[in-house]
Amino acid sequence: MKITLPEAAAKIQTANKIILASHINPDGDAIGSTLAMLQILRSMGKEVVLYIDDKIPKNFLVLPCAEEIIRPREYEKLTADLLLVLDCEPTRTGAVKKVVNAPILNIDHHVTNTEDEGDLYIDANAAATCEIILQLCHELKAELTKNVAVCLYTGIATDTGFFNYSNTKPATFRAAAELVEAGVEPNVISEQVEKRSYRDIKTMNAVLQTTKFYYGGRVAGMFINRELFKEIDTTEGLIDLIRVIDGVDVAFLLTEKERNICRISMRSKGVEVSEIARRLGGGGHIRAAGATINKHIDMAKMLLIRTIGEFMVENGWMRPIEFENRDEISLANFEIPPEDKIDLPLYND
Repeated sequence: MKITLPEAAAKIQTANKIILASHINPDGDAIGSTLAMLQILRSMGKEVVLYIDDKIPKNFLVLPCAEEIIRPREYEKLTADLLLVLDCEPTRTGAVKKVVNAPILNIDHHVTNTEDEGDLYIDANAAATCEIILQLCHELKAELTKNVAVCLYTGIATDTGFFNYSNTKPATFRAAAELVEAGVEPNVISEQVEKRSYRDIKTMNAVLQTTKFYYGGRVAGMFINRELFKEIDTTEGLIDLIRVIDGVDVAFLLTEKERNICRISMRSKGVEVSEIARRLGGGGHIRAAGATINKHIDMAKMLLIRTIGEFMVENGWMRPIEFENRDEISLANFEIPPEDKIDLPLYND
């Protein structure tokens, strides 16, 4: 059921034991919003635990209280007065949703979040969930400390591409200004988030070499197989390397995290990639979205490219003839061999 922000604040105030969670493959907004909320709730005297069912990118481990993020174990059985899910629908929290038994309060800014389990507060006009948490901090009459502000600024900055993406609005700058007044040093956060090891730079170069173009250059994609995935600490910012290429309408990064588990990130200059992601079981922003495809990387690749093409034709971004001449992604007679026989290259172009 959709509720208002004051109603969300009231539910938080009446709960004593709260479990916080966000999505798998966590980004700056997921991590920043939950860490900020952790500190806000503790300042209110709440008993709080924060679970994220995935690896935390090294660049975000310097954020205040990051050491308190716990990865759930699937055999656990946890109870609480409230499961507070931030920046995603509850089904994207991985094992958290399976092990926690508690009423759900879901706070998000993604327009594709249509889940009806528990209570949902959604503000699709907010640039980041961290922007909502700043409002919630005031609604709860909690103190905006420097540490809370650092977490919130990190989420807003990363979700807006450091204020370069189309989701950046006047309210975004007003929120950022308030956080800077609370003690945030934007240059320090920028340097930390954008910092890369030499090993990561070399791996990024290897990923860039996988770039392929489709539909006459309208679509560009990069591919990370399991071997490359083991070598890179974070994929944050990788997709922007090809998003900016002249003539590219949709850019994607396909990452094979495990066998038959592929994560998709998409960015665009105008195409509603949130709708493409929705067709693949995911969601996100209009111009920044993602999904998980539980297929072999080669099949996931072809399914993704076909879905992008179909959507672009249906919505006037591409002529049908451009989609029909796509022999490099034909699904005809394509069969995945048994698991023990799979030994395919990264892609079959």
